[in-house]
Amino acid sequence: MLYLVATPIGNLGDITMRALETLRTVDCIASEDTRKTSILLKHYDIHKPMMACHEHNEKMVTERIIGLLREGKSVALVSDAGTPAISDPGFVLVRRILEEGLEVTAIPGPAALIPALIVSGLAVHAFTYRGFPPRKRGQRQRWLSQDLQTPHTLIFYESPYRILALIEDAITVYGDRPAALANDLTKFYETVWRGPLSTIHKILSNRSIKGEFVLLIAGTGGYTGDIPEFDGGDDDSPDDDATDDIVES
Repeated sequence: MLYLVATPIGNLGDITMRALETLRTVDCIASEDTRKTSILLKHYDIHKPMMACHEHNEKMVTERIIGLLREGKSVALVSDAGTPAISDPGFVLVRRILEEGLEVTAIPGPAALIPALIVSGLAVHAFTYRGFPPRKRGQRQRWLSQDLQTPHTLIFYESPYRILALIEDAITVYGDRPAALANDLTKFYETVWRGPLSTIHKILSNRSIKGEFVLLIAGTGGYTGDIPEFDGGDDDSPDDDATDDIVES
């Protein structure tokens, strides 16, 4: 059996009893980053063999895990934080295991998008999770424009290096909609800013940008302003990775 085990996104106390029981009883743990997982396991005095399973080796490790499952072994898959396969490795593995007729189950738990949504103050009855945007500005603007008419709250993940650029492009594509920006959820310095995108951008521009971000933007159903015209972005626009040296994580 493969177990997809959700782990804390910050506060180690957020792990479930069932997740701990699973990690203690499986034969092996496949981890996106064994160093980070080791911190969690050490905290709960869990000692299990681990293997790395990340975006660069997922296909190769998938075959190894399939071999273990065929031997009757049990394997837990964990990501750096949160729920495996949600903007993290796991999809390739799950699909192959199902193709092989093997068993897979989920041990539910934390996922950053849900706590961010329920504290955002934006509509929660329906939402569209979009994950991480493309890195290049032109591609990112075109990608954002796919949801221009979406009535649901939009949810994005982004790193500290590109969060300002994402907000700028969101204003270009969607206009200055109501939004919320969650930073380092469940951690000591957890912060949520709420207001128009332009206000959040101004606040963030005057701060040291660190940690992980969840950006939530009102859909057309929760926004009464005019929908701006949008030309789809410029293919020749520079890669805004060049701004990565502005802040340090």
